[in-house]
Amino acid sequence: MPDQADSAADDALPLAGRHALITGGGRGIGAAVAVELARLGADLTLTGRSESHLDITATEINDRYRVRVAICPMDISVETAVRDSVAFAAGKLGPPTILINNAGVAPAGPFEDLDLEIWRHAFGVNVEGVFLCTHAVLAGMRAAGWGRVVNIASTAGLTAYPQVAAYVASKHAVVGLTRALALELARAGITVNAVCPGYTETDMAQGAIDNLVAAGRSEAEARKLLARKNPQGRLVQPDEVARAVGWLCLPGSAAVTGQAIAVAGGEVM
Repeated sequence: MPDQADSAADDALPLAGRHALITGGGRGIGAAVAVELARLGADLTLTGRSESHLDITATEINDRYRVRVAICPMDISVETAVRDSVAFAAGKLGPPTILINNAGVAPAGPFEDLDLEIWRHAFGVNVEGVFLCTHAVLAGMRAAGWGRVVNIASTAGLTAYPQVAAYVASKHAVVGLTRALALELARAGITVNAVCPGYTETDMAQGAIDNLVAAGRSEAEARKLLARKNPQGRLVQPDEVARAVGWLCLPGSAAVTGQAIAVAGGEVM
């Protein structure tokens, strides 16, 4: 019979012994997810473009939780960079069996003003980055017979918004990839899901607010415009998104795969 203390510890840290790789892990939703997975016991590799942001998040986690944290600056749109970073992470903490595809970009403006370079950059980060990172970790997950892939999409992957055509198209592609891959891996012990936040209190949302302010709105008016799409009348908080991600990574969530879960106060149903 298992020791009750050991069982209680397992319940408190259900991801102990798991290694999670998080893209865009230095700030915003990615940093909140990192904190949540550390709270659940996972060791972490945080990747992103800014080493200073990664350092700040890693230090915060090291101060609060007894997990191992590695950082690795990475451009997820470059295949060799992704391959080398995953190899580095595996060398530090073992092959990742949890992947959070969080890094993303959101170019805005009228469709007529979009040029092919902006379009390709959106797809390079938002879609090809998900493809490259997922492709790089799957062999390790298959060998372990267990894995969790969570793609941070957006409500823009479930519905449409004006002035962000490249973002909407790329996030729809992420949701489609999520569903297709979930079916391919359904018997491999690996789940693949998407979490689709509405406007969330992050640098990306602040960028949208700044654009509205530059167009003549006040800060309060700009925030109200973003929040009005949420039936709760507010911006989503990063830790609310992180809790949904953490739940999908739990061992007990094995039957949940191929889903695109909106965290948006009822905006999308």
